[in-house]
Amino acid sequence: MSARNLFQRQWSEVKAMIVPTHGDSLEGLRQRLADFAARRDWDQFHSPKNLSMALIAEAAELVEHFQWLTQAASRELPEDKLAEVRLELADILIYLVRIADKLGIDLLAAANDKIELNERRYPAERVRGEARRAREYSLGDPEETSDS
Repeated sequence: MSARNLFQRQWSEVKAMIVPTHGDSLEGLRQRLADFAARRDWDQFHSPKNLSMALIAEAAELVEHFQWLTQAASRELPEDKLAEVRLELADILIYLVRIADKLGIDLLAAANDKIELNERRYPAERVRGEARRAREYSLGDPEETSDS
């Protein structure tokens, strides 16, 4: 192996250690967050209970940005407010991904399962233009009308 090839291989290995390539996916984000916590020895604090509590605190911070706004104003946030909301949403996503990781839950599969359940609970031809709880639409199968 030439010196150049050896250098390129070693550089690739070093670069991989310095700049993790996790990709632009939930799995990549999960790995990056797990690495972040492990490097800081924070995994010991990341129980599902603690992460859930942190998530709800971040969700409350998100709500604060919209408190007292009209429906219209909530859709037209000034740039500085939108930047703050963006970071709150990131915090929520980070905690959500960490909780799922700790519990071994595939978030994309869970979300797709939930959408399928909601498609049965809320058939478009029956609920179009209305926003009610599932139990208010039908007295059918309890599984299809439970509000979870």
